[in-house]
Amino acid sequence: MKRRQFVRNASLAAAGGALVSGCASGESGEAAAVQTNPRVMWRLTSSYPRSLDTIYGGAAVMAERVSELTDGRFTIRVFPAGELVPYNQVLESVQKGTVQMGHSASYYYTGLNPALAFDCTVPFGLTARQFNAWFYHGEGKDLTRQMFADFNVINLPGGNTGTQMGGWFRRQVGSLTDLRGIKMRIPGIGGEVMAEMGVSVQVLAGGEIYPALERGVIDAAEWVGPYDDEKLGFHQVASNYYYPGWWEPGPNLAFYINKDAWEKLPSTYKAALEVAAAEVNVSMIASYDAKNPAAMQSLTQEHGVTMRPFAEDIMTRAKEVTQDILSAEAASDPAYRRIWDSYNAWRRASNSWFRTSENTYATFAFRSET
Repeated sequence: MKRRQFVRNASLAAAGGALVSGCASGESGEAAAVQTNPRVMWRLTSSYPRSLDTIYGGAAVMAERVSELTDGRFTIRVFPAGELVPYNQVLESVQKGTVQMGHSASYYYTGLNPALAFDCTVPFGLTARQFNAWFYHGEGKDLTRQMFADFNVINLPGGNTGTQMGGWFRRQVGSLTDLRGIKMRIPGIGGEVMAEMGVSVQVLAGGEIYPALERGVIDAAEWVGPYDDEKLGFHQVASNYYYPGWWEPGPNLAFYINKDAWEKLPSTYKAALEVAAAEVNVSMIASYDAKNPAAMQSLTQEHGVTMRPFAEDIMTRAKEVTQDILSAEAASDPAYRRIWDSYNAWRRASNSWFRTSENTYATFAFRSET
């Protein structure tokens, strides 16, 4: 994955400066590095297969950059989903110390704590830019760190896909009525919303979606967007590609770090992890923004896929159900409510600004080119 030189230089400067600062007066930099920076080897388990080079690649980039920033003294071996643990057991494996790190989407684990969804995405929630603003400049970091402390985990943002597509359907869904009885692969709160609208919800790992669609075990499935979806071949078994993915407006991926392992690290290695994670967080969405346009063109012009917007009544009802679900959970759990109140207040304020500038511009400038 290509990365801009200025990001690399900034990363090296940040971690390199920390390394130099560890030198005692009168010691050479080399001697201090030997003395203060031990060799550390970690394992990281991902929720994604190697074939999904951009999402899985986020963990690979993290490992590569950490090694570069520590002169190869801190190495992280990355394992794809299923090689050490199933895709939906990454958080628990880090919590238990089976591995020191994980890379996953926190909404996979709402069965452990429903509020974990806010570390990833909720329907009609924050976009990628809005999430980063809330995490880095609002209360997001403190609130999610408090939540992950219950799992003995430190969390760092680990990439974002941007607003996703609404998924692949074997037949057209022109209205809310057409959704009823459809068997669809969709996880998280989006799945809860779909279930309330009459969909039979299935939760499958990425590698299981294609054969399930092909055999008719499911009628529809969502994954990410044109680039990843084309790689997985969904266009071969379903021709109706809906948008937008209202349930995933800006899904933040996360790096999980076992807290005990984290606390044993030298400060320079902690800095290297934070710098590398920040680089992944920027580079992943840039990579998707670079790859999705060509993939979309390939799907529609070469493979005959028809892209369709969700009907207005589907969007309206989905938003109503979402608010009911989130409000009910907040009313029953004070800890959940603290995060929801912060997240929702940020969303409202941010939406007001984006509606004024971003949306006005996009409505005009993103019209079909002539």
